Amino acid sequence: MRLYGLIGYPLSHSFSKKYFTEKFESEKLYDHRYENFPIVSIDKLKMVLDLHPELKGLNVTIPYKEQVIPFLYSSSYVVEKTGACNCIKIMDGKLLGHNTDVIAFEYSLKKGLKSRHQKALILGSGGVSKAVAFVLKKMGIDYKIVSRKASEDHLTWDQITTQMIREHLLIINTTPLGMYPKVSEFPLLPYDSVTSDHFLFDMVYNPDKTLFLKKGEEKGAEIKNGYEMLIIQAEESWRIWNS
Repeated sequence: MRLYGLIGYPLSHSFSKKYFTEKFESEKLYDHRYENFPIVSIDKLKMVLDLHPELKGLNVTIPYKEQVIPFLYSSSYVVEKTGACNCIKIMDGKLLGHNTDVIAFEYSLKKGLKSRHQKALILGSGGVSKAVAFVLKKMGIDYKIVSRKASEDHLTWDQITTQMIREHLLIINTTPLGMYPKVSEFPLLPYDSVTSDHFLFDMVYNPDKTLFLKKGEEKGAEIKNGYEMLIIQAEESWRIWNS
């Protein structure tokens, strides 16, 4: 049996398990299985590995993309640069860290990007935001990160002004705000300043259209959710595990 899985907490709704279970069935990989491992602390990772020696790969989600780094035997260039890992290949008991957020986000973002989208706001400062920042820097797009805690590099939510929204035509939500089942939540922004020149990208994929995206759509903005990203991430994980 070749076992793969997802670590995170909570894992009330997992795209990955459904996707890979259907993939294994369609490709007649009857000796493959994918399971969720909702661990309340990253320290429980060792227990998961000890209980499941047949594990060949893991996906990593909130809140462990950064916390898992010390457990890795080696890290890819992107993991080293972003400080975030969301895909682990397991070889001879060693954890090899990768980041598929970067390639997935870049591919998905480019489809809706216009030449006017030269300044961005990244909402949230977790593991996904680091991948987003890596991609924006690579593409030459200036960005500011919005976080709950003020720092030299981060703005706080109450610092987001009407003028800032007008100047930053690309807004990327990397927080779980609005994700099922808490669909009534959304990032607190002055949405009246959003225009048809804006592009709002939400990493959340369930529901299809969060309040963040709906508010942007009401102003005529281009909008996109994280579903396509998830597909790309899953296939990139599969490629890594089998390479």
